[in-house]
Amino acid sequence: MGLVLMDDRDLRRVGVLAEVLCGSRTTASAADLLGITTRQTRRLLERLRDRGAGGLAHGGRGRPSNHRRPESLRAQVLALLRVHYPSYGPTLASETLQERHGLVVPRETLRGWMHADGLWLTRSQRKSFHQSRIRRERLGELVQIDGSEHRWFGPDRPSCTLLVFVDDATSRLMTLRFVPSESTDSYFEALEMYLNAYGRPTAFYSDRHSIFRVARADATGGQGVTQFGRALAELNVEMMCANSSQAKGRVERANRTLQDRLVKELALEGLTTMDQANAFLPGFVERYNAKFSVPPARPEDAHRPLGVASSILRDILCRREMRYVGRQLSVSWKRRLLILERNALTEGLVGKYVEIYDFDGGPLEIRHQGASLPYRSFDKDQRVDQGAVVENKRLSEALALAAEMQAQPRPSPRVKTNSEKGGYVPTGAKRGRRSDSPRRKRPA
Repeated sequence: MGLVLMDDRDLRRVGVLAEVLCGSRTTASAADLLGITTRQTRRLLERLRDRGAGGLAHGGRGRPSNHRRPESLRAQVLALLRVHYPSYGPTLASETLQERHGLVVPRETLRGWMHADGLWLTRSQRKSFHQSRIRRERLGELVQIDGSEHRWFGPDRPSCTLLVFVDDATSRLMTLRFVPSESTDSYFEALEMYLNAYGRPTAFYSDRHSIFRVARADATGGQGVTQFGRALAELNVEMMCANSSQAKGRVERANRTLQDRLVKELALEGLTTMDQANAFLPGFVERYNAKFSVPPARPEDAHRPLGVASSILRDILCRREMRYVGRQLSVSWKRRLLILERNALTEGLVGKYVEIYDFDGGPLEIRHQGASLPYRSFDKDQRVDQGAVVENKRLSEALALAAEMQAQPRPSPRVKTNSEKGGYVPTGAKRGRRSDSPRRKRPA
């Protein structure tokens, strides 16, 4: 056996034993240095004299193990796995072979057999990689939008959401806006900033959040489109939803970069509120785009002029719904009863529909054929809608609002009577016979 099959331990033994043969080291000191007995050291010296340095290697090196399982068993097991259990892992396959076929094969032995035969892949080999989708060719052809909830102002500060608009062709940050949470009103605010700055893009690309998509295609109520989708339809902008997070990977990667770089820059500037951060964002966006954006494949800009007056844009970017007018000229809206003032226009609206314009932070308007209708409002006593459905992306904001309300003393909710709900005002007169009417005498 030559030195080709020797390892580092064998080479070290050769050097120490050669010193013993040369007389520069004793057998006892060589045994202590090698960590073996003196008797074993003498055996190694004899093998070194008789067979040379290759004699120090173990005699079974390079030979099959005497305890290995027969090749017939390996072939039988692999044949069973290919035919009956092709997708089984080593652990489950070992248990199944023992229970159903009486074949005892340890899972690690089976793992080696399956890996060598191509029936089992390691964890790193099982990783799947999503091929990047080819970019769109023009700026404004497709804009990916998403909301990133994070503790943007430090770990000791409450979390909020950053709305991110990223152009698919260039990876440019088009719009950034800090908001309490993802909501239709917050996206309306960010969309208005985008439209005023760039115009109308061809399409927006988002996830399947309920802000952008009606979850149930067979829903009987509603108009089959969300408020955000209705606004984009009026602006002649398409709305498309991604099937997975990887499909809108450019905005997802931008979120990951922003959660690192933007958080650090906000901390360096000492900014701790959303208003301060929103004022800081334009300069940050300019620096970010200079470093990370790429030129589009085609120089043409796909944005179209907005072509809408600010007053009309305000009417588009709000919540609008049709409501039925009852006999008492009443309209229901968000646990509120809206009573229309009686006039020549509203008298003929009983049994018809009017449109409600709900402006974020502004007054509520009721319109019919473009005319604004005066009304008075009756609110419910209860300030919290018990059992309300709160979406996951708005949970932090809802909990913060609940904690703020609970910190302030408030009276217990009182259940209104039907008369109070209908707006009945008592006149003070008692029911029954009028006291001022002459009483009839009974006949004798």
